[in-house]
Amino acid sequence: MKKLMYSLVFIFLSSSLWAQYTAQGNFMMGSTIGFSAANSKVTQDAGNGDEETINPTSTQFNISPSIGYFLLDDFILGIGLDYTSNRVDRGDGDNNLDSDLLFGPFARYYLPITEDMAFFLESNFGFGNSTDNLEIGGEVQKISTNIFAVGVGPGFTIFSTSAIGIEALVQYNYARSNFDTDIGGEKRNTTTVTNQFDFSIGFQLYFGGMEKAKKSNPRLY
Repeated sequence: MKKLMYSLVFIFLSSSLWAQYTAQGNFMMGSTIGFSAANSKVTQDAGNGDEETINPTSTQFNISPSIGYFLLDDFILGIGLDYTSNRVDRGDGDNNLDSDLLFGPFARYYLPITEDMAFFLESNFGFGNSTDNLEIGGEVQKISTNIFAVGVGPGFTIFSTSAIGIEALVQYNYARSNFDTDIGGEKRNTTTVTNQFDFSIGFQLYFGGMEKAKKSNPRLY
């Protein structure tokens, strides 16, 4: 029973020490950088029941700046921008380069474990434009299409005394896009569905108004 009481007191004190970083009314601003590998399924439908499917692999680099506001203690809602550079191996000896620019909301909930560390769960949505270089009819053409993506995953943050959080995030991402092409008078609709896991690292600055967020009760230090 005493061990249980000590544990509860420790969790309470730890939470009170770092909670001011993620207190209601504070802001968070920063960026993450990530690398990932993915497998996709691409289906081309000529409209006459003739479908062609390939399974390309890709490697990616992305950078994601964001800013958010704590609506409640430990719960933040914000807006993020995600730029991704993607190298695709189509399996037939051809490699393509493309880039995605997505913009959308994110939500994050923090779970404290010590006075300066916390787990969090993040979910985000992205809407934007994808630019691809594809070889069509023997010529490389640049095709733009709209894209929708959703991601979810856990992360881990270490808080410093300067109100900066160093974090790592593992996330599952789902993306879907489609566009139409006209190859020699034959129209095709191309749909791309991508499932991938990302690992990213980054930093976030926590502040309230124009001041950095501070830990409560500094007399304990």
